[in-house]
Amino acid sequence: MKKITLFLFALVLSLGYTIAQNADNKWGIGVGPGLEYNIETEATGILADFYVSRYLSPRFDLMLDNRWSFNDAGTDVVASLLNLRIKLYNDDMAIQPYLFGGPGYMWDNDESDFTFDYGAGLKFPVGEKTSLFVSGSYVNSIKGYHSDDPNNAYGWTDEHFQVTSVLEFALGKAKDEDGDGVSDRKDECPGTPAGVQVDEKGCPIDTDGDGVPDYKDDCPTEAGPASLNGCPDKDGDGVADKDDDCPDTPGLAKFNGCPDTDGDGVPDPKDKCPDTPKGCPVDADGCPLDSDGDGVIDCEDDCPSQVGPASNNGCPDWSEISIPTIYFDFDKSTLRPEAKVELDKLADQLNAAKEYDIVIGGHTDNIGTESYNMGLSERRAQAVVKYLLQKGVNNAYVGSNNYGETKPAVPNTTLDNKRKNRRAEFEVAKIRK
Repeated sequence: MKKITLFLFALVLSLGYTIAQNADNKWGIGVGPGLEYNIETEATGILADFYVSRYLSPRFDLMLDNRWSFNDAGTDVVASLLNLRIKLYNDDMAIQPYLFGGPGYMWDNDESDFTFDYGAGLKFPVGEKTSLFVSGSYVNSIKGYHSDDPNNAYGWTDEHFQVTSVLEFALGKAKDEDGDGVSDRKDECPGTPAGVQVDEKGCPIDTDGDGVPDYKDDCPTEAGPASLNGCPDKDGDGVADKDDDCPDTPGLAKFNGCPDTDGDGVPDPKDKCPDTPKGCPVDADGCPLDSDGDGVIDCEDDCPSQVGPASNNGCPDWSEISIPTIYFDFDKSTLRPEAKVELDKLADQLNAAKEYDIVIGGHTDNIGTESYNMGLSERRAQAVVKYLLQKGVNNAYVGSNNYGETKPAVPNTTLDNKRKNRRAEFEVAKIRK
């Protein structure tokens, strides 16, 4: 019962302040009161405890522990112990258990001898550099003989049970390489730039909780992705709302977040013709070009530089003209009189027209070699062209082709058919009045 009472008394004495040495502050000094009970003599007493400790690792401390005890039997005991403290805790625990033990030396009145102790305790962190250590330990004592035994009939060994309540103060200055006010041991974000505001863990403040610290966040009070420097993007178009002229509609970065629905290079808010067909050239207002002003836009106008109706795809109205075939005598390219009459009529029509398109093809029968007939067909086509040019027809609008015997009008099986194949005919004959 006495042992329990002594332990509870020591626990009451321990209520006070406290964190001890750690990786930042490797040295510590502990001082405090305690109680002791001499198991051999059943004497009780008080003690004073003073030690110096050294941090070795997250699990071990080494202590040079000095205890002075005074009991009601008049015995003064001094013990100097080299204890290894085994930490069974993590620094973030409110109550932290530990074990300790080690060799030492004891002075008991006139006697002295080697000794040892072992025990257990609890640590209560209460400050950055202060902790309360409460422990109970067994201390082996000096062997001797009772003085009231004249025959020295038996020996004795004092054994002590001690309870201590010690305040430990860490020495040294914690390392804080980034200068943010949080020691490196506790700093979860080492290397924070100078002047950046941090939280208790040493990490930069992130007001909106978007993972982008305020000092890098262009929108510190609105959550947004890191790719946009912490700014929101409601329409998900990759343009931050603060830079988006159309924040509710997905658009393109080159148009400040606004769309270009018809893809004409003019964003919708500025586009007066938002439904322009794809690929059509447009003006500054996004409207399709109509170079000739005929009401048919250039991308749908087959003749963008000439006025024409929509019914003719923007081209001028052309009339197909019918011209009889021009026939030639055998092996000749000279125009017959009746051919010249027909060509005179044609020349008059062309000269009265605004524009025309004429292409003449020359042909032969199959008498003669292919190469000779090819040349003959060319001379026949050119005979027609030259005659028209002599009548004032513009050479720029007249063309010719030669085919030799390759395109007969009828089979070359009779003399009459062969006469029909000695010809020049109009492949294209269009006129615009």
